[in-house]
Amino acid sequence: MRNINKMQASVMGAGKQLRPHVKSHKCSALARVQREAGAVGLCVAKLSEAQSLIDNDLDNILITGPVAGHGKMELLAELVEKSPSLMATVDHRVSIDRLDTLLAARNTAMDVLLDIDVGLGRTGVRCEHAYELADYIDRCTSLRLRGIQAYAGQVQHIVSFDERKQASRASLQGAVDVFTRVRKRVPGCTIFSASGTGTFNIDTDIEEITELQTGSYVLMDAEYLHVQSAPDAPGFEEFAPALKLLTSVVSANQTGFVTVDAGLKALYQHGAVPKVVGPSGFDLVYDWFGDEYGKVSAQNGSAVPPLNSVLEIVVSHCDPTVNLFDEFNLVRGDEVVGTWPIDLRGCCR
Repeated sequence: MRNINKMQASVMGAGKQLRPHVKSHKCSALARVQREAGAVGLCVAKLSEAQSLIDNDLDNILITGPVAGHGKMELLAELVEKSPSLMATVDHRVSIDRLDTLLAARNTAMDVLLDIDVGLGRTGVRCEHAYELADYIDRCTSLRLRGIQAYAGQVQHIVSFDERKQASRASLQGAVDVFTRVRKRVPGCTIFSASGTGTFNIDTDIEEITELQTGSYVLMDAEYLHVQSAPDAPGFEEFAPALKLLTSVVSANQTGFVTVDAGLKALYQHGAVPKVVGPSGFDLVYDWFGDEYGKVSAQNGSAVPPLNSVLEIVVSHCDPTVNLFDEFNLVRGDEVVGTWPIDLRGCCR
């Protein structure tokens, strides 16, 4: 709860709303805790994630990824009838026309955000084309333009706080200009949804931003351990690594390293190397050793842990690693006090 409460207090203290991204933990029980802590709503990346949250009686959901493909638009229109507060992002006339037609046929309407490309190039419309598309949405029968989305994912893991701040400001300035201009023409355009864990305490200084889409903060991972959360910080000190993976030493016949039972199928291989943080008394480094296994080596004169030892690891990247498991074990001290199903696991549609 410490990470949840700290982010909520920080964002609200800056006069913004928090809309945490469920794609990080894929757990409806945890999403409910975030809402109860004060979040204005929730973000999801995929339509199927939204469907699962709605089935669990959660609302005020924003789908941050574009919805396209056979059957998906039809399902989106169906979900709007079930959960009228559901919002989606749009960035192309073809999708806008299709969604508007489907909603009109059901005699219903929905709120949408115009997705702005602020340099990542993954989704969104470029700023210079955003005005025309905003006007196009505003003329639709069954779509209401409620705001814009601008996610600068390319800056979230820049190590230097000052460099990350400069990059985020530069990336978002075009979206700020779009929002300022569009909301003068479209009175209902009041939401500017942006940011991530890496820039949460940077982007709150941008007056026009109304809500933050932070996700990783609730779990944290090895990638963020190296990112400065303040100009003089040695790493990301704002939030503690709450997600740990336990793995056992299954072979100890070599010199200088042991084999553990967590490999590519348990730890996503991307970005930072997973960090071995337990047990105490060892100086160990992890490396992948195949699909099923990991290689844990001693360094700086440390011994290696004996056979059957249980090691504690901060994972490389929380989002895709979580998607490999069925449940979270809730731990207080050394005691497991409960479990939460990772019930959005596999929701990739």
